[in-house]
Amino acid sequence: MIGFADLETHTFSTFYRTHRRWGTAEYGSRSQTKRMQPTLQKLFPESLRVKHVGNLNRPVSALVTDSRRVIPGAVFFAFPGLRTNGTYFVEEAIDRGAVAVVSESDRLYPQTTTIQVDNIREVVARVARRFYGTPDEKLDLIGITGTNGKTTVSYLVQSLLNNSSKTQKTGLIGTVQYDLGERTIPSFKTTPEAIDTFALLKQMADGGCQRGVMEVSSHGIDQQRIFGAEFDVAVFLNLTRDHLDYHKDFETYFQVKRRLFTGEVGKIPKVSVVNLDDEFGRRLATDLPKETKVITFSLNNPDADIYLGEYKCDHEGSMSTLHWNGESKSLSTPLAGPYNLSNILAALAVCQGVGLDLNSVFPALKDFAGVPGRMERIDGAEGFDVFVDYAHTDDALDKALGMLREITRGRLIVTFGCGGNRDRDKRKSMMEAAQKHADFVCATSDNPRGESVEAILSDMREGVTKPDEVEYISDRRSAINRALDMAEPGDTVLIAGKGHETMQEFKDRIVPFDDRVVARDLLEMKQLVKGRKK
Repeated sequence: MIGFADLETHTFSTFYRTHRRWGTAEYGSRSQTKRMQPTLQKLFPESLRVKHVGNLNRPVSALVTDSRRVIPGAVFFAFPGLRTNGTYFVEEAIDRGAVAVVSESDRLYPQTTTIQVDNIREVVARVARRFYGTPDEKLDLIGITGTNGKTTVSYLVQSLLNNSSKTQKTGLIGTVQYDLGERTIPSFKTTPEAIDTFALLKQMADGGCQRGVMEVSSHGIDQQRIFGAEFDVAVFLNLTRDHLDYHKDFETYFQVKRRLFTGEVGKIPKVSVVNLDDEFGRRLATDLPKETKVITFSLNNPDADIYLGEYKCDHEGSMSTLHWNGESKSLSTPLAGPYNLSNILAALAVCQGVGLDLNSVFPALKDFAGVPGRMERIDGAEGFDVFVDYAHTDDALDKALGMLREITRGRLIVTFGCGGNRDRDKRKSMMEAAQKHADFVCATSDNPRGESVEAILSDMREGVTKPDEVEYISDRRSAINRALDMAEPGDTVLIAGKGHETMQEFKDRIVPFDDRVVARDLLEMKQLVKGRKK
């Protein structure tokens, strides 16, 4: 069990232990110690500095934002924060051997070099990119943004690109994992902080990758974690209700996403891939810089560059007819649902954007098994289906349940909750989506964080339209157990909201919790009990 106060430390410590064989963003790497270390002067040209005091000819061994991770020769960036401020920890950083302190404050620290900057997040990104040798330039970088589907599309793109070429390797940075070419490690953030992002891209390039796929979150864009990175292909999937606790309204949310395509992050992408089935995608497609090549996709809009004329989804997957560049071809995939077909179209558009003949990538679609925690089938149920899915927005839940409704012979049962300390209005909408499609809802906890489960459930009650078809069970394991107990042959159970996640976060603790493991354990237990009764 991990105390909430230790969450940041634990996350980074886990990251460090996982990475220490090859070096981390904040600890440098073995390869860096063998080459000439860059100086402060090289990393912080005059254009980045408001003013400085001290020696700029000092070599830099690492870039650090956590004073506890400072090593001799490191630059400490004192970030302003919501709960605390990096300037409170400058003395600790200096005591540990920081070669310089960088902040937006005009306070001077005579014990070491002090650098004042205007926008510390932008400066961190620029300096990190330079420190790690502009690794984005060594890769054909593909950035994928959207409220839903980023993980599935990134996995699809990586799989299709790797299967289309035995000489070119594609890496991946995303929600589930970081594939760096020579090794794959667990993800700790969908779009990492700038120092980590460029460190990971360097490892990707050093690991033999020629291409890199990145999930780009709106937080990552807004907080300038990818600032300066040069994307060859940028992909817009959709924009639906999520993160409005952060962005406040849809227009702000959209404008943040838009930056990836307009050169406000780095250079304007060579290719922009846009979903015409999304209203914000249609808006974006008409407002892109003329310097970018635009490839559009749609499920059924013949005005798109890549579209489907017809499609069918069932338990075996999806069958469809693809149209592009005057050509057409029948496709089959084990991925079910219109939203997965849209994800496939996005991935194919990326392949076209990097110059591949689509006929050469089609065979790999049949072998794509899916993504961990994305409509993942759980074995062990007798006569009924059990799926775990990451759907944690009203739109994603609506689409997931809508697809399952079409292929379920019996009842559709869903267990889901809503996250704490997030957009409260989304809770009502998620319940409405659940009751729209499901025959029965087990409403439960997700990651309550600093809110009480009962308060969250109370918000969810506002979306109830069929009160006799909802049961409120605060404990998530008990709610999953209840849904499995109810299921009969022909039914489908969806456990939604956490997907691949392996922890559940409460106000004062974080506990291990994996929906997939819990479901398998419960199903196995039920089989044992059933066997004994016989």
